[in-house]
Amino acid sequence: MTPPDRYHRQILLPGVGPEGQRLLADSHALLVGVGALGSAIAEHLARAGVGRLTLIDRDVVELTNLQRQSLYSEQDLGLPKVEAAAARLALINSSVSLNPVVADLSSSSARRLIEHANPSIILDGTDNFDTRYLLNDVAVTMSIPLVLGGVVATRGTHMVVRPGGPCLRCVFPDPPAPGSEPTCDTAGVLGPAVAVVAALQASSALRILLRHPPDPDQLTSFDLWAGEWRRIALSRDDRCPCCQGKDFAFLEGRAGARAVWLCGQNSVQIFPDRATIETDDDSDTPPLLDLARLAAALAPHGSVSTTRFMTRVTLAHEHGDDGGPIHLSVFPDGRALVRGARDPSRARAIYDRYVGG
Repeated sequence: MTPPDRYHRQILLPGVGPEGQRLLADSHALLVGVGALGSAIAEHLARAGVGRLTLIDRDVVELTNLQRQSLYSEQDLGLPKVEAAAARLALINSSVSLNPVVADLSSSSARRLIEHANPSIILDGTDNFDTRYLLNDVAVTMSIPLVLGGVVATRGTHMVVRPGGPCLRCVFPDPPAPGSEPTCDTAGVLGPAVAVVAALQASSALRILLRHPPDPDQLTSFDLWAGEWRRIALSRDDRCPCCQGKDFAFLEGRAGARAVWLCGQNSVQIFPDRATIETDDDSDTPPLLDLARLAAALAPHGSVSTTRFMTRVTLAHEHGDDGGPIHLSVFPDGRALVRGARDPSRARAIYDRYVGG
């Protein structure tokens, strides 16, 4: 008796069949970020038989990741996430070609990394807005479908950017101001909420790779704790600076936060995108963050002090390059100093983790 194909249950589904399974085997999915969302998405796609997966991430596995990042175990602590993820995925499905890339996706590297990979689809497993807007620029310029997702606390969102449809900037023209939105490190994250968003993203990706009719142009959001779901119909905005105006500010490095190493100070200075911080009038007065609110969000993560000039936290769970503490100082205009970190990409990761935006 011939043993059943490993994809037998999937091949039985309407719209898949043997031909659909061959389409998946010939597909290439590029996943940016293999943390909580990325772990679950990558596992879904590998088990479904997507033939090639490129994984891009800049971080290493930490103990606090294990609560929700399903590909990792205690044996992976300290390893680059993409290497640990690839090793685990190879055990799940040895027929999938895996390309782990340890890199910080930025305006200077995005085009090279993604054009070189030449994927069928891009999936967002990131934890910050700047990278999502960068991926949106990439997807529009290269006409590649992009599946977006985000989770914080018990809430999640999901959206597909397809060629010819509304893009992220049609819905949200600019990222939120730094410090104005909670992050996973300040508000926590519910593991099952991650699983829901990852399932939505993986399902959308499989539909696209199987050449099914496109998903409706909509933004899905939910609060899993409250049992609340919303679906908002979307359409292209004729005033969109990206897909209509062809202004790819994030890809060209004219928007988004940037990081600069300060020689002799053992610090990196982070400059947020000024366009994302709103003022109350048209004057030249520097825009202000709510430093007291930021201090309250940072309080669980270390020793915090705040004045009208800045909020400063000594992070209890971050260690500097010399083994000492990491000090994060945030100023009213969103600028920050990360003292104790020499690597700009790591400093950016710390800023994204605790300040957001």
